[in-house]
Amino acid sequence: MKLVLAVALALTATACGGGGASAQQAGDGKSFEFWSFTGINQKASVEDYQKKNPGVQIKLTEVGSSVETAQALTTALAGGKVPDLVLIQGDDLPKFAQQPQNFQDLRQFGADKIKGDYLDWVISQSVAKSGEIIGIPTDVGGMAVAYRTDLFKQAGLPTDREKVGQLWPTWDAFIETGKKYTAATGKAFVDNAATSVFYQAVNQGPQKYYDPSGNVVYATSPQVKTAFDLGIKAAQAGITAKQSSFSEGWSAGMGKGQFAVIAAPSWMLGGIRDNAPDTKGKWDIATIPGGAGNWGGSYLAIPKGAANPKAAWDYIAKTQSPQGQLEHFTGSGALPTTPSVYQDPKLTGLKDPFFSDAPTGKIYTDSLLGLKPFLIGQDSSAIGQEFLNAITNVEQGKGDAAKAWDAALANIKTAIGK
Repeated sequence: MKLVLAVALALTATACGGGGASAQQAGDGKSFEFWSFTGINQKASVEDYQKKNPGVQIKLTEVGSSVETAQALTTALAGGKVPDLVLIQGDDLPKFAQQPQNFQDLRQFGADKIKGDYLDWVISQSVAKSGEIIGIPTDVGGMAVAYRTDLFKQAGLPTDREKVGQLWPTWDAFIETGKKYTAATGKAFVDNAATSVFYQAVNQGPQKYYDPSGNVVYATSPQVKTAFDLGIKAAQAGITAKQSSFSEGWSAGMGKGQFAVIAAPSWMLGGIRDNAPDTKGKWDIATIPGGAGNWGGSYLAIPKGAANPKAAWDYIAKTQSPQGQLEHFTGSGALPTTPSVYQDPKLTGLKDPFFSDAPTGKIYTDSLLGLKPFLIGQDSSAIGQEFLNAITNVEQGKGDAAKAWDAALANIKTAIGK
């Protein structure tokens, strides 16, 4: 927490000092300062925008993880020194929507006119109770599993994506497949139990940590408990590399073949390419156990005190239009939130050569069909983090599996007060 606070203070100092990119960018009305999180190659999107819009200068700061970015933004809002544009992960957005006065109401720029371009259940998360629109969605995280065909072949497992998907119609079957792989190779099957098992399973049902009325139900939800038990089961099965998602070891292990499987929402594809560029053609994409679900998705928001809100909005409007999101998907794999492009041949016909020509457009849109979205509440991020921590502790040999659930509930109550 001290590190996060130090980062936030440094960022806010930059935002108000002479070195920032807000009013300091020659006051041209086109340039702005942008905070994002790491692991999604935001730099590529910024460079592409600048190439298409000569003269625009964007000072991009990749703050840290999505959680660290949200924490840094909270500190910046309290201090009044903010960037012009910020990327907020979906689980963190509701708590900011509770304080719409801290953000520009994007209706003033025309957000109310384009609201219908986006999936209802996605755009609704960024609408405050009093009607302000504080964010525009950038993507959704349709779910699938990325796997190494070469490592599966060595283990005597099928490599064809349809046959691989048939190996694990359920999460229990996924864990059993992992045991077969590890027994055959002596190596880890999956990167970790927390995000690749629990966090996928918990995102597959109609209710998560809150009920539809906004009541906290994390302690009594059968969906949450079932997903947690699956995470603990995977952690104890001896099939994980014990590499927490987005850590340095995880990034390095991806390229070294230290695990053969990783849960891969659509936005993860770009991270796999960046972390393991030499593995092109060795990966493929299979259906997630259970068939459907959503992990992630983010929003672009403009803080109230932004020095260049119009320049920030121009970026949002151009990059997050239906065609802008479609173009981004073909380059990065981030699944559009704009259903009008779901039947576009550029999406439905897309095959990704890095992932053995997998039809990623079809795989990921199919994973959203029939999905009953769950309510994300203001403390969803904090609740989820404590469940992840409890499973990771068991996986790392630091926690008691029999007491992990109760420990997680106690920590959540301490964190959110209920």
